[in-house]
Amino acid sequence: MNIKLIAIGKTDNKSLQTLIDDYTKRLSFYIKFDLDSIPDIKNVKNLSERQQKEKEGELILSKISPTDNLILLDENGKSFSSMDFSTELQKKMNAGIKTLVFVIGGPYGFSDAVYAKANGKISLSQMTFSHQMVRLFFIEQVYRGFTILKNEPYHHQ
Repeated sequence: MNIKLIAIGKTDNKSLQTLIDDYTKRLSFYIKFDLDSIPDIKNVKNLSERQQKEKEGELILSKISPTDNLILLDENGKSFSSMDFSTELQKKMNAGIKTLVFVIGGPYGFSDAVYAKANGKISLSQMTFSHQMVRLFFIEQVYRGFTILKNEPYHHQ
């Protein structure tokens, strides 16, 4: 299985980017992982929230193939403990999914078209985090999930 994370915008904080790169490198020991950043939409001041979500949605959907299993990182999604998330990753691998795609949306969330294509939604927290930090938190949790599956000492329970 391959895992891909699609995110709107770039990480402009060098310290966060260093950590993201570190966990991405660690994760490559377990699975093929790609982070695909979609550039911010230009001239958003001239767009309504709905128009911005639709434009971002078109860009997101252009990066997804018909066979991908699409999971949205959404505040209204299902919450998991790290142990439960690792179990969910194992279920996806056992199901024979070729590419599991997670998406971090823009500041206003996702368009209706993206929600319609999604196979599920997960929430990292009820708190709000910057989109840049969510990338780090999510990649770290995927890494943690694989260390749990391999019974490695990274996660303490």
